[in-house]
Amino acid sequence: MAIYEKQQARPAPLGAKGIIHWVKENLFSSIISSILTLVSLYFLYLILPPLLDWMIFDATWSGTKEEITKSGARWIFIIEKFNQFIYGFYPEELYWRPNLALVIFVTYVIAFRKIHNIKVKAFIIISFPIICYTLVAGGFGLETVETSKWGGLLLTIIVASVGIIASFPIGIIFALGRQSNMPIIKTISVIYIEFIRGVPLITLLFMSSVILPLFFPEGMDFDKLLRALIGITLFQAAYIAEVVRGGLQAIPKGQYEAADALGLTYWKKMGLVILPQALKISIPNIVGSFISLFKDTTLILIIGLFDILAMVTLTNSDTNWLGFETEGYVFVTMIYWVICFSMSKYAKSIEIKFNTDRK
Repeated sequence: MAIYEKQQARPAPLGAKGIIHWVKENLFSSIISSILTLVSLYFLYLILPPLLDWMIFDATWSGTKEEITKSGARWIFIIEKFNQFIYGFYPEELYWRPNLALVIFVTYVIAFRKIHNIKVKAFIIISFPIICYTLVAGGFGLETVETSKWGGLLLTIIVASVGIIASFPIGIIFALGRQSNMPIIKTISVIYIEFIRGVPLITLLFMSSVILPLFFPEGMDFDKLLRALIGITLFQAAYIAEVVRGGLQAIPKGQYEAADALGLTYWKKMGLVILPQALKISIPNIVGSFISLFKDTTLILIIGLFDILAMVTLTNSDTNWLGFETEGYVFVTMIYWVICFSMSKYAKSIEIKFNTDRK
């Protein structure tokens, strides 16, 4: 009887896997691809070294304004004004409250994806705004902080979060209203959507800041931030409605007929059969709208609210720190990119999670 020795499998050739294989397949797969890769590498060679020198190697990270000797970025300005960029005029001794609200937000976002119980998710959605508002604004034994003291990244996140959370259900309702067979409901939805989409956000902010208080009793104090939140929510809801309507139109007619054949009511048909499919299809466009809203929050400056971008201009007016606006704008750009990219990647993970296609 022959005895066979167990031999270990030999590794695959370097050209069949690993980084060499990836480079061949993605960067040098054809003549045109190779030319574009080489041209791109040449431009990176021209751009990256001076950019890295300015941002890192020749940058000034510590000391005072008078001690600056290098020609690179003067990040000491960002370090000196960091609290104003993040918290605006919020009292320094109370920074722990928005920090705790941020920790709760991150915890809720992580937990929301892993929880499948509808009641628990509903509790999270309802409790989160109440808890965060109480922490940031005060109440229940906490010192009250006026909204006029909110600013910087804190205000940007608050405005964007409220606009996203509040506009989403309103947009779904108007999308369903535009698809309705009832003439009055459909007409109201169409007029609202087309009117809002036909005017710029800056116009709505002016209207919410100047005209909206006229509809309330004389002497009633209407918070400036609340006016901005109402205007942004109404604006974003119209765009969400059109995005969701596109998803509704992409659902095959057979899905509607199957739900009707089961004897489902209108709201059960929409909630259990149609909307889950429509929203899954619309995830990329919905996230695109949310990212646009996050960037549009910079417009609240025109009604006297100082977000993180406005804080750059405000802090640069300090006579002791004149001429540092470049570093401030670069810092804000990086903040916006990190947050928008994180939103995009999180949405991509949700899209993959709910992907029902089978290859």
